[in-house]
Amino acid sequence: MTSINPKTYDSVPSRKVAFLGLGVMGFPMAGHLAKAGHSVTVYNRSPAKAEAWAAEFGGKSAATPREAAAGAEIVFCCVGNDDDLRSVVLGDEGAFAGMAKATVFVDHTTASADVARELAALAVEHGLQFIDAPVSGGQAGAQNGALTVMCGGDSATFEAIKPAATAFSRAITLLGASGSGQLAKMVNQICIAGVVQGLSEAVAFGQRAGLDMEAVLGVISKGAAQSWQMENRGKTMIEGKFDFGFAVDWMRKDLGLVLGEANRNGARLPMTALVDQFYADVQQAGGARWDTSSLITRLK
Repeated sequence: MTSINPKTYDSVPSRKVAFLGLGVMGFPMAGHLAKAGHSVTVYNRSPAKAEAWAAEFGGKSAATPREAAAGAEIVFCCVGNDDDLRSVVLGDEGAFAGMAKATVFVDHTTASADVARELAALAVEHGLQFIDAPVSGGQAGAQNGALTVMCGGDSATFEAIKPAATAFSRAITLLGASGSGQLAKMVNQICIAGVVQGLSEAVAFGQRAGLDMEAVLGVISKGAAQSWQMENRGKTMIEGKFDFGFAVDWMRKDLGLVLGEANRNGARLPMTALVDQFYADVQQAGGARWDTSSLITRLK
C-alpha cells in the first residue's frame, strides 16, 4: 500500500534534491517530491528505510548525509530534535560537507529557534543558504501533501525553494528572519494544547451528562466552537481510540521547546505549562505513543 495519497502537482521545473530523515513525516514528504518529478536522493539513519523508500518511489538512497547532499540543488531534512539535526548537518559526513556553494538546506524538523539561527550562521560560513521550515498537519497532512509550512530566512532563498516544497504542502509562508519558522511552530503548538484540553473537558462533561456526544459535536462543529481537532479527533475521543496520529512524546518535546523559549523571552504561558504536565500524566499511564487527543483519558 502506498505511503502517500494521490495529489495533483503544480507544474514546476525538476530539481535535483536530497531528503534526510524518513520518519512518519519525511517518508511521504520525500515521496511527494519524487511524484512531482524531482530527482530525489534520500538518507535515513536506518538504511533499510531508505532502501524501502527508493524501491517504492524510484529514487536513490545514500549511506551518509554528505553523500545524499552531493550534487543536490536543495537539501530537505526532517528529523527528531536539535541533536538529531546537528548530527545530519555537521561533521565530515554531514550534509554541509557535501553541499555545493549556494545550495539551500531546508529544515522541516520541529526544533529550537536557537539551533535554526546557529545553523543559518554556519551555512553562511560555508557559502550555503538555510531555511527553517517546520510543518503542521501531522502524518495525514504529509501523506496527503497538504502540510502547512512556516519558514524563517532570506526572502530570495525562500522564493527559490518554494516551488519544490509545494509538492508536499498546501501553504508555505515566510514569516521573518532565521528562527521565525520555529517560533511560529511554537505558536501553533500553544494553540493546539489549549484546544485539545478544552475539547477533552467538553467531551468528558457531555458524556457524564448523558448526552449523545456525536450528535452534540455534529451541531456545535457548525458554530463558533468548531476546530480542526473537533472535526478530526472528536469522534475518536468519544470512542476512546488513540493508537494513531501525533504522539504524546512528540507533543511534550514540542512543548518543552515552547516553555524554554518562554523562559528566555518572558512570555507567560500558564495554560501551556499545565497541559504539558497533563501530557506527562498520560505518558506515565502508558500513553507515550498515543495521539495527543488522549488528554481525555485523564478525565475518565
